[in-house]
Amino acid sequence: MTGAKDSRSYTLRLIVGAIGVVYGDIGTSPLYALRECFSGTHTVPASRDNILGILSLIFWSLMFIVSFKYLGFVMRANNKGEGGILSLLALVFSKKDEKSRSGVVLLCLGVFGAALLYGDGMITPSITVLSGIEGLEVATPFFKPFIVPITIAILIGLFSFQYIGTGRVGFIFGPVMTVWFVTIAALGVHGIVRAPQVLAALSPWYAFKFLAQGGWTGFLVLGAVFLGVTGAEALYADMGHFGVKPIRRAWFALVLPALMLNYLGQGALLLQNPAAGTNPFYYLAPRWAVYPLVVIATLAAIIASQALITGAYSLTMQAIQLGYAPRMEIRHTSSLERGQIYLPQINLFLMLACVGLVIGFGSSSNMAAAYGIAVTLTMIITSLLFFVSAVRLWNWPRWKAGLLVGAFLIPEVGFFVANALKIAHGGWFPLVVGVVIFTLMTTWKTGRGLIRQRLQASYLPFDLFLQDLKASPPHRVSGTAVFLAGNPNGTPVALLHNLKHNKVLHKRVIVLTMVTDEIPHVDPTKRLEVTQLTEGLHRIIGHFGFMEEPNVPKLLELCGEHGIEYRPMETTFFLSRETIIPSPKHGMMIWREKLFAIMSRNAQSATMFFGLPANRVVELGIQVEM
Repeated sequence: MTGAKDSRSYTLRLIVGAIGVVYGDIGTSPLYALRECFSGTHTVPASRDNILGILSLIFWSLMFIVSFKYLGFVMRANNKGEGGILSLLALVFSKKDEKSRSGVVLLCLGVFGAALLYGDGMITPSITVLSGIEGLEVATPFFKPFIVPITIAILIGLFSFQYIGTGRVGFIFGPVMTVWFVTIAALGVHGIVRAPQVLAALSPWYAFKFLAQGGWTGFLVLGAVFLGVTGAEALYADMGHFGVKPIRRAWFALVLPALMLNYLGQGALLLQNPAAGTNPFYYLAPRWAVYPLVVIATLAAIIASQALITGAYSLTMQAIQLGYAPRMEIRHTSSLERGQIYLPQINLFLMLACVGLVIGFGSSSNMAAAYGIAVTLTMIITSLLFFVSAVRLWNWPRWKAGLLVGAFLIPEVGFFVANALKIAHGGWFPLVVGVVIFTLMTTWKTGRGLIRQRLQASYLPFDLFLQDLKASPPHRVSGTAVFLAGNPNGTPVALLHNLKHNKVLHKRVIVLTMVTDEIPHVDPTKRLEVTQLTEGLHRIIGHFGFMEEPNVPKLLELCGEHGIEYRPMETTFFLSRETIIPSPKHGMMIWREKLFAIMSRNAQSATMFFGLPANRVVELGIQVEM
């Protein structure tokens, strides 16, 4: 009985946690989604049919995209329990795809989808915090000049405290967001009671009627309707933190009912007072409740922002481990949860981008024009990758997978076209961010591949090296030398250079290769491959998942089970530092080679990235012409 109670208690904690982290983005959509339909860039009059039609579109979009697509199907495509577009790409992409045209297309789609998420990670904190603070303007015009400064101050504070980690403040996320959803549900009921006829919007008839009679203007409003489902991709990305069942239960038990009650309450208000379309969320509240509501909305917005910020950290870590980004400083903020990380460079980049967006756009309505297009493209790419996973992993017939994915794509393409018309009004920003980051990621991936090719051409096969070592044994010194090697078969360049220049070799030599497998976490029993060689040499291959941090000293401590004792004060680590020389002769275009050289110079040192003791490291430089 006690075990059953503990199990239920643990499940409840996961559900509350999912409410706090997973649903922050989509949960704050009522702050601005319906408002943009009636007072944004592309609007329609607040007539009865338009109000019911838009509410019906929002409801069925939530049901189809979130409930049916993501919770019903996409979350089945998990990579050892982890979700997200890069995890899905790693799941479906195989070695044989590397040289095929379809494989290149698949790879480009996945990387571009990941790049677009950075644009979403910049806009979400900006628009959610700004729209929450704009409630002060509803209370009194006195606060209007201070809306942007207050928003900037909150954003700077939010990013300034990221270094302490979400673990220290995470325990309040779930309860605060639960209060948020209960509050917006109560506000919705308050509105519905005054105009219960708004419940008719739950019928899909009004959605079809609106699209059929709305014409081109009605179609354009889909760009604003889509704001109600912009957090759907987070469900998939955060799946590994909580699991599928808690996320589903949180959605159907609290989040979906609260969202729809609030949207219906806003609609009921508009039926009675169409002029409230300038900010129906705050006008729905009694006047005495506006200030408390601003406080709760701001807390909810900060939590929604936190989810996107930590998502950017996780996405960057995956990109680094999979070879799409240079090494960066990764700090673990929790000794218990390895997924809680902090990347100072990404944090500063996001903070500057968010502050710039708030200053540049000035209001959440203006920013809403830039919001949506990146998310629609990411959703479309996720649908296409899901098609590949259904065919390859589950052996679905192509027609079956095609029918299902086709059903996904019909509304998503419609939302994309409607959002594409926002490009001139700010929608260009996430696209530019996506293109720039896509260029950086593909340049780094291609550049590292070219470097490997250049180095492999000069590699000495290890068996020949051992023969030379036996034929001409060098002077041996006490201690252990660890040579890091990218190629698990060749002889490390640093080892050859050490012998050439220092003419000595340690009594025990370890050639270590760190391999990132295309799974989130590696089974501890498969962490090490140890091969005992002759002449006191050992070859070790360490396996890590793309959600794990490679740490060489901790890995060497595991070697005791294989008869290799790790003594830190008797061990020296040898690394090769490459100096990239761009060349127009071969490789990438010269501008991309120069970009790669800049990225390589600014990458975090291997010493810090692999957790090596700095006072035990020797670096040997080599020049590589691209």
